[in-house]
Formats: sequence, structure tokens, C-alpha cells
Amino acid sequence: MTDRYAVFGHPIAHSKSPQIHTAFARQTGQDMAYEAILAPLDGFAECVAQFVAAGGRGANVTVPFKEEAFKVVDHLEDRALEAGAVNTLIVLANGKILGDNTDGAGLINDLQRNLGYTLTGKRILLLGAGGAARGVMMPLLRTQPTLLVLANRTIEKAEALVMHFS
Repeated sequence: MTDRYAVFGHPIAHSKSPQIHTAFARQTGQDMAYEAILAPLDGFAECVAQFVAAGGRGANVTVPFKEEAFKVVDHLEDRALEAGAVNTLIVLANGKILGDNTDGAGLINDLQRNLGYTLTGKRILLLGAGGAARGVMMPLLRTQPTLLVLANRTIEKAEALVMHFS
């Protein structure tokens, strides 16, 4: 039976996730379908519920739903709890949804392992204060940069993010 996965966002047409995950599935021999789902701005939770009811096994979450996803899952991994945002939905055997946030782990792994770049003692500029920024803030701080500067269009959202991690 083909496992069903998706990425939820609004907009979503630009997402390369279906192609990337389909290629990974081919490489690992997993029988799966992965689709991009345009969730209505006022209907993310219902859209996820329909996906799960139709047999969805898991999903990625992108703009603008990462903070909303945090509120609609049944259980949270520590990384998601710390971030206050969810980018990964895992449907458990009992039908409950586990939320995780892999943004930080993915970024740090890519920079350090794949690019060989050390962040310790460096100055870091983080652009934006949305769900992805929430996911990378603590992992970046754990690398012990000399300075981490947050820049965002709205000062209120930047201040709220700083307060969350203070």
C-alpha cells in the first residue's frame, strides 16, 4: 500500500518538497506519494484533519502555518515545544498527531556537516521572526556564536521572538 505524505502551505505552488521527497523515496525503495496541499488561511486544522482521515501518514508544514500547527497537534517533541512552532506532522498508529520541528537541526547539520562551516564564535544574522526563525533560534544559540542579530520587518514580532527565547 502506498504511504501518503504532503506539505501544507499557503502559497504552496513554489514548493520543491514533492520532488525532493519523491526522489528520497525512490532512493530508499519506499512506496509513497507526496503532494503539495494549498491549505486555506482560515482552514489549516480542518485540512490536516481531512488528510489524516484519508490515510495521510505525515506531513511537512510551511508558511504561514508553523505556529498554528503547534496548536493543533496532540503531542509535541521537545524541539517543537522549545520553538513554539511545528514543521513536521507524524501520524501515530493511534491516529494522534505528533509535532516536531526539524528546521534548526537541518540548518545546523547542513552548515556544519555538509559545508564544514563552524558557527562557534561567529556573528550570525537571522532574517525574519516567523515559524522557521522559531525553529532555528535555539539551535543557532547552542553553537555559541559571538553575536546573533535578529532582523524583521515588524519590531513587535521580533521582540516577541526574543522574549520567547529569553
